[in-house]
Parts: sequence; C-alpha cells; structure tokens
Amino acid sequence: MLTNMTNIKSSPAAPARYAAAPIWRLLVLSLAFLISSQETTAFTSQLPSTALRHPKQHHVVLLSSSSDDDATSKLLEKARKLREEVSAVEQSKAEVQKQNDAKAQAQREAEMEEQKQKDQQRLRYSAEVPILKDMGDEVMERVDFPPRLKGGKSRIVTIQAPLPLGLVLGEDISIPAGMTSVDEVASEGNGAAAGVKQGDIVRAVTACQTTMETPTWQLLAGGIGQPKTKRFMYSVDGRPLEEVLDAIGSNRMDVQGRDVWLVLERMD
Repeated sequence: MLTNMTNIKSSPAAPARYAAAPIWRLLVLSLAFLISSQETTAFTSQLPSTALRHPKQHHVVLLSSSSDDDATSKLLEKARKLREEVSAVEQSKAEVQKQNDAKAQAQREAEMEEQKQKDQQRLRYSAEVPILKDMGDEVMERVDFPPRLKGGKSRIVTIQAPLPLGLVLGEDISIPAGMTSVDEVASEGNGAAAGVKQGDIVRAVTACQTTMETPTWQLLAGGIGQPKTKRFMYSVDGRPLEEVLDAIGSNRMDVQGRDVWLVLERMD
C-alpha cells in the first residue's frame, strides 16, 4: 500500500486520477494510510520494550546458572572432604591393624622362641630309653632327667656297652647325697670304647629281675608258675652305691645278652 502511494506521488498522471476518483475512494485510501501508519508506530514503540525484556530474562537465567554452579561446587567440596575423612579413617584403621598384626607376630615369635628354648632344654636333659610296658614289650620313649649339676652346663647322654664295663664308680662328696659318679675308666674297657668319661654322673641304668609268672590256666590246675626275667630302666638318683652296682651286674641275667644302658649327666 505504501508503494502505491509513492507511485501516486511520483507519477505525472496522478492529479488526473485523483480528480477523477470518487470522493469516497479518497477517504478510504486516507483511512488506510492512517491505519498503516499507526500499526507501524505501534510496532516501533513495542520494540524497545521487547528488547528490554530479553536482556532481563537472559540476566535471570545467568543468575540461576551461577547459583547452580555454586551449589554444585559446594557439593563437590563436601564430597571431597568426606572422601578425605573416610580415607583418613581407613588409613587409621589400617595403621592400628598393622600395629596389632606386628604385636601378634612379635608375640608368636616370642612364644616360638620360648618353645624352642624349652624343646632345646628338654632335649638337653632327656633321652630315649627302652621302657618296659605292662604286656612285657619294650618301647623306646623319651624320658626327662632334670639336671642335678648346677650351672646349666651339663647335658644327658646315653651309652650302650656290654659287660664288663671297666668302670670304677663312687659317690662324690661334692655332689648331693646318693649321686653316683664315674671315678675311673679303664682305657681298654667296654665302657671307654662306648664313650663313658671320667666325671660322668650315673642317672639311670638297665636292670634285670626274675619273677614267677603263672598263667591263669596253671593257677586253675594248681601250678606254681615259671620264672621269667624282665629288663627295665632303673633310676639310681638317691640310691646307695651298692644298689647301683647290683643293678648294673643284674644285666648278666638277661637271657638275650643285650648291652647295658647307661644314662649319664655330663658337663660340657
């Protein structure tokens, strides 16, 4: 419509057309021009308002985004602190567990060392010797012989040798009463060949004893039984010298002719 108005003004024939046009048509054209001008003015007046609202709305969005970023940062910081606290607690627990494990390990090692010393002490003052059981069988068992010599520098040894041993036994007055010592060892005797040394303390020997054994069927028949010789270990601690000599000599009654066992305590 604006283009038509421009054409009307610039055309030489425009006055003629305006003169020839009816008056009502001119009124319609004028009214249309006025309406078009008002719409243009209204549109133009609305532009600043719209342009102002957009920055305000954008500003609100920016404020909301900044607030969310701050909240996210705070949450991340809290999460980081929680992780650090959890890590510190776990590290503390691990350190405590490590200390407890170290203490337990040290205690186990101490117990093992103590047990090792006890085992060494027992091996030092014990020996495997033949033990006569109730059924008449001999079984090798380890027997303890607590030390009688002071200082903790002695040990228990066992010797097996046939009779005669070639030893001179006696009672040493420097040793508690009843302790039998080896005073002399014949260089060519069986005892010397087996390893007996002068100064050894006799702790136990094998001895033989003959007893009458009567089976049940013989008792029912009125029998008196039969003699049977048994060999057993005989502790000589606290026994008089004569009894010790008799015990050693009784091994001659062993029907199997086995060697005499001597348990000796010897100074290192």
